[in-house]
Amino acid sequence: MARKTKHHPIIEKIAITAIAAEGKALTRFNEKVVFVPHVIPGDVVDLQVTKKKSAYLEARAIRFHSYSSQRIEPVCEHFGTCGGCKWQMLPYSDQLAYKQQQVADNLHRIGKIELPDFEPILGSAKTEFYRNKLEFTFSNKKWLTTEELNGEENRNMNGVGFHIPGMFDKVLDINKCWLQDDISNRLRNEIRTYANDRGLTFFDLRKQEGFLRTMMVRTTSTGELMLIVVFFHEDESARTALLDHLANTFPQITALLYVINSKANDTITDQEVITYKGADSIVEEMEGLKFKIGPKSFYQTNSEQAYTLYKVARDFAALTGNELVYDLYTGTGTIANFVARQSKQVIGIEYVPEAIEDARINSSLNNIGNTLFYAGDMKDILHEEFILKHGRPDVIITDPPRAGMHTDVVEAILFAAPRRIVYVSCNPATQARDLSLLDTAYKVTRVQPVDMFPHTHHVENVVLLESRN
Repeated sequence: MARKTKHHPIIEKIAITAIAAEGKALTRFNEKVVFVPHVIPGDVVDLQVTKKKSAYLEARAIRFHSYSSQRIEPVCEHFGTCGGCKWQMLPYSDQLAYKQQQVADNLHRIGKIELPDFEPILGSAKTEFYRNKLEFTFSNKKWLTTEELNGEENRNMNGVGFHIPGMFDKVLDINKCWLQDDISNRLRNEIRTYANDRGLTFFDLRKQEGFLRTMMVRTTSTGELMLIVVFFHEDESARTALLDHLANTFPQITALLYVINSKANDTITDQEVITYKGADSIVEEMEGLKFKIGPKSFYQTNSEQAYTLYKVARDFAALTGNELVYDLYTGTGTIANFVARQSKQVIGIEYVPEAIEDARINSSLNNIGNTLFYAGDMKDILHEEFILKHGRPDVIITDPPRAGMHTDVVEAILFAAPRRIVYVSCNPATQARDLSLLDTAYKVTRVQPVDMFPHTHHVENVVLLESRN
């Protein structure tokens, strides 16, 4: 049954029936699919429609009549307001089942190719405190909860935490996040208290003014800790006082850095990062290998599960020590260096020049002499001349961004004609599209989903393709 309010129609007492893409669930009303966040199959709810399209509706739950038997109590106090960890109300075993189905649906529906039986998804040993990197934003216009709205009027509007989904200038003030080691919470909360006590201004995104802008915390399994504080403008006395306070309060910080970022956006990839105290980087270890992680470095954010992912990729590659391996989208060379000792030579290609410098440093750090790294756009570097110069690879490992591989890259892979391709993907939908393009020359022989991000809809998937010739 539906009734209209002044603004949006209300759908009353409807059952949620399935999990959909992007972490939402769905139901059907008047032959239209309705996508709903923060609900799960079995919930019976009243929905307020928030968006109407010709083929579907979007809505939010405004009342629960009954809860699904699957539902559990979320551990985080910010659940439902914060945009992350949308599946905390689902048991982890159910999350894994939905992710396995998501991979299967995408590969079958989009790829439309012959597929083997899938391996059962590999879950993460840690489902809380599993991330090694988090970024928080300072704002003088924090998001007000219902309790705060009903409280006193002279409230402090400073907050530090995560952006509210769909509202670029609103930040949810975080008390405790369950994604990273608790040192992350202690650092963030201490900076907020210190700043409020001393009247340091938080950033105003609309007006582009304020002192404290963002902060980043990076940790390693070896116990190293990096803190980067980003200021909108220089105030040497205020900056040094804050950084000295943090260094004295948290002696476990091994790399204390800062940035003065006065441009319109928050990215620091084009900014100078200044080391205030300690090292300019931290070091992660994996299977005896050391990986240098700088403030701008990419490294898989779930360190322990990254090891699982890379072992799957290496197993699929079936290396004997005699193979020439191309590692496409190599990043800081983590996979390249991880498989180098089982290869004759590994050639890594990556768009970001700073990442390639890190890749070379990581090879040197581990006394690995059989890697070569090239920086540039994949579709511009990986062409016939490059392949003929360096040799046709026996194995290609590719780990592209969410958009998947450019068609020129797919054509270059087909020209290179490796015996095996190991395709690591963070987006099974674009992976399925690329597998279809490779299907004329390669057959998918193994599929292994891996969960890197518990409580989210994101899933990694590793596919082995073998030459049909």
